[in-house]
Amino acid sequence: MRSTVRYVRNGDVSLAYQVIGAGPIDLVFLPGFVSHLDLAWEEPFLAQFLEDLASFSRLIWFDKRGTGLSDPVESDAPIEQRVDDIRAVMDAAGSQRAALFGVSDGAALSALFAVAHPQRTSELVLWAGFTRMVKTDDDAPGWSPELFESFVEGLDQVREDGTGIELPNPTIAGDERYLDWFVRYVRAAAGPGILRRVMRSNASIDLRRVLDRINAPTLVLHRVDDAWVSIDVGRDLAARIPGATLIELPGIDHWPWIGDADAAVSEVEAFVTGVRRARRPRPSWGRRSLTRRELEVARLAADGLQAAEIAERLSIGERTVETHLANVYAKLGLSSKLELARQAATLGL
Repeated sequence: MRSTVRYVRNGDVSLAYQVIGAGPIDLVFLPGFVSHLDLAWEEPFLAQFLEDLASFSRLIWFDKRGTGLSDPVESDAPIEQRVDDIRAVMDAAGSQRAALFGVSDGAALSALFAVAHPQRTSELVLWAGFTRMVKTDDDAPGWSPELFESFVEGLDQVREDGTGIELPNPTIAGDERYLDWFVRYVRAAAGPGILRRVMRSNASIDLRRVLDRINAPTLVLHRVDDAWVSIDVGRDLAARIPGATLIELPGIDHWPWIGDADAAVSEVEAFVTGVRRARRPRPSWGRRSLTRRELEVARLAADGLQAAEIAERLSIGERTVETHLANVYAKLGLSSKLELARQAATLGL
């Protein structure tokens, strides 16, 4: 479903954006951290997540200024400018009113947009959001200043070899394919200096004085055991927004496309459309028919690992691995591991 990358100028900066799908509502997605509109589609879990969002909406998303395919910038932009970039992209996409779905710092920017442009915000969905990223001397929960500084100092290592990427998303630990993709993704999305500036800019966002001004229907989604942003942070955020609904989902991963992504998509769809569909039926064949575990086994097998090695890597039985492989071959119309390896790239493995 990958679409053309388009550009809009906001002041002196060109912003790269995509419009995907043709649903009856506009949904602006802000993924948080950094992004790259091209490389995002090379990761099957993220690509599937975007396609699922676009199945019920006209999905609009963009690379924030200074990152991805948008223009690099030499200095931090005021937070008001970052929020206005959302407005510029919506204008370019022909969207007068939209639901906003923000992840982490994307949730903070979405909340600020809802305050600045209430007439253009139909609904607000905040995933793993925060009132303030770093703790201050009041009672708002968040990271300690020491933890934040340690994270910023480790960003160069993340760009070099992916060290620490499993911390916010523990279920991808040991997934070498995901690790390889993520390192390329972050390297392409932002240089070392820009990456540090982005994080320090995010840490300066303080929503405490504006959250009570949000009048859009608001859904706060947070995984109970989020390893990166505590559930207490999500509870604090929801408590400060008038009439906000808080849904605590099971799971340990910070990003919604890792772990039970179907549950995340279902809650977003139900909130912005008013219709709760049953779990999306899984196709009976093709890559999209594979369960998450089958996909993990298929990737490792395509990389040359034997059943015993896959079993040890995933902490499951060898016979279970063989069963998963048999299912993979049947669903993909393959007959052997060699054929799987040869077609891995074509299949998005």
